[in-house]
Amino acid sequence: MKTGKYKQFSAKQLDDGQLAKSIPGFESHYEKVNNINLHFVEGGRGYPLVLIPGYPETWWAYHKIMPLLANKYHVIVIDIRGMGGSDKPKEGYDKKTMASDVLKLTKKLGYKKVYICGHDIGAHVAFSFAANFPENTSKLIMLDTPHPDISMYELPMLPIPNLNYTHPWWVAFNQVKELPEEILQGRLHFMFDWIFDHLLIDKTSINEFDRAVYLKSYDSKDGIRASCNWYQAFAQDIKDSETYEKLTLPVLGIGGSGYNILQQSLSITSSDYTLVKIENSGHFLVSEQPKDTTNAIIKFLG
Repeated sequence: MKTGKYKQFSAKQLDDGQLAKSIPGFESHYEKVNNINLHFVEGGRGYPLVLIPGYPETWWAYHKIMPLLANKYHVIVIDIRGMGGSDKPKEGYDKKTMASDVLKLTKKLGYKKVYICGHDIGAHVAFSFAANFPENTSKLIMLDTPHPDISMYELPMLPIPNLNYTHPWWVAFNQVKELPEEILQGRLHFMFDWIFDHLLIDKTSINEFDRAVYLKSYDSKDGIRASCNWYQAFAQDIKDSETYEKLTLPVLGIGGSGYNILQQSLSITSSDYTLVKIENSGHFLVSEQPKDTTNAIIKFLG
């Protein structure tokens, strides 16, 4: 990846193994599950805590809070199917299948039950994990994003005048088959910069190095195609959501700009939930307010 203003970073600097070593006590690993290789980074001791990133990030999204959480838990940060160093197959991007990937991995690591936490697309997977495998879920944490449901069909195609919000145009754009990878390869930094700059309050909280890490993982035809596949699976995710029973296990919703929509969703999907509002944060609250987010997680998990 040698595009635009991020060409100053070398492949070695952006390598997952090197990045993992930069966080004391963490290492990069791979395991084969459901006929694909999953990349994950793990460290720390204690009860297993699975962290799942979202679009357009990788496991690196959690690098600010991983050392803090590793003081109390065994932290496992997973690049889901289609993300980062994990395989990018043609199929299997519905969140139920991706949750099965996570389950198989945690079982291979020797864990029957885990805490699980996800942000954005990762929150979809984490919720699906809890809904489909409650016997394997101790507690669930949703970061700023609910699981897809039928209300997604009501998202406006055009920006609403005089309403102070960020129009989520990429949700529709990423539904288009084949076109995104054809027109974005080598130019993806324009799209990523737009998303980060408009969904952050503090644009510097995801800096140029962080953005280079993410671009390195996505800026290829397979990388772009796979990330769009997460969005193209929304119809199946919505259909699956209609079969899920209300969650009875403990759930924590932590919201920045997505607090209200997360609150609305959890009031319907969960019977035992807690909500925390992170102030002075947009969508990427782990990057903007890592200490407040970590404190909320630790208080909930105990």
